[in-house]
Amino acid sequence: MRIVKNAEERKNEILDAADELFGLKGFDGTSTNDILEKVGIARGTLYHHFKSKEDIMDALIERYSARLLDAAQHAAADRSIPVVERMIRVVMALNLSGGSSKEIMEHIHKPQNALMHQKIQKVIIHGVPPILTDIIREGIEQGMFHTPYPYECMEMIVIYANTIFDDDMVALTDEELLSRMHALICNVERLLGAESGSLRDTMKMFGMNPEAQG
Repeated sequence: MRIVKNAEERKNEILDAADELFGLKGFDGTSTNDILEKVGIARGTLYHHFKSKEDIMDALIERYSARLLDAAQHAAADRSIPVVERMIRVVMALNLSGGSSKEIMEHIHKPQNALMHQKIQKVIIHGVPPILTDIIREGIEQGMFHTPYPYECMEMIVIYANTIFDDDMVALTDEELLSRMHALICNVERLLGAESGSLRDTMKMFGMNPEAQG
């Protein structure tokens, strides 16, 4: 008996299969036939939902973008966690993980996919500062931070971090990366009106030694 699925369910089934295959075989190493066999559908059904393999990848990128913001919001929501730790958890939630994340990052960094790269950056730049701003306002209430511009501070920081720590935008050696991290923490403290050195331990959450100098 032929199983009939609604459009959204079938679309997600195709995306799940492509996500797994791209992760295992790479984007270029995966054919539409591989996806068809994985899902068990006819070619016409696939093309009803997606025009091409590139269209499937674009849809996966959109799905990952939504997950980025969901993960960031979830990380920010638990008020039982200290303010600074929640800030870092939000930032760390922006790292793509699982599935075909490596393939997705390689795909969007190709010159012909600059628009998709820009799309993810736009999601981060517009979606993350409001999440962080709510946390900063808590820090202001607790006397940790002193700034009349919580949103603007977070916007500046997100735009800087999203550019400097993007390998496709700026290539950094390990020493340069460490130096940028020290500088970022130092300037975040100044922007937020935090006590000097109060945010240095945040580097430990990124696996870095706060005592090391760039």
